[in-house]
Amino acid sequence: MAETPLPAPLAAIRSLPSWLLGRAAARGRALVADALAAEGLKMWHHVVLSAVRDLAPVAQADLGRGVGLDPKDLVGVLNDLQAAHLVVREPDPKDRRKNAVSLTTEGARLLKRCEKAAREANEQLLAPLAAAERDQFMGLLIRISGTDG
Repeated sequence: MAETPLPAPLAAIRSLPSWLLGRAAARGRALVADALAAEGLKMWHHVVLSAVRDLAPVAQADLGRGVGLDPKDLVGVLNDLQAAHLVVREPDPKDRRKNAVSLTTEGARLLKRCEKAAREANEQLLAPLAAAERDQFMGLLIRISGTDG
């Protein structure tokens, strides 16, 4: 008599969209983290540099709220970035009691390289998909992520 094959381990879990999205996200984060590490940056450093570029000069508290980073964690990231001469913190022109953060020239150059590295890592992540599938996938991700693009 033939034995009934055992179900694949975690088959029920592995069939959940949330599990698959989590696995894809973890792979994407790892690819981007490796690409950024080659430039000497960590993920949060990249996020903060990008936000500073988009918002500068930006009050430190507004920056933290904008990227969703706890104030004490933001201070650590900014200390790292300032020590590497990638950002400057100066009195906020709107409120001298606050610090405003801006990119340095070197910070802008590094950010440009990191953005290129992150794009290439995302290309690697999506390489199994055809161009039309990538567009469809991105549209679907935007719809279910609640970010509205």
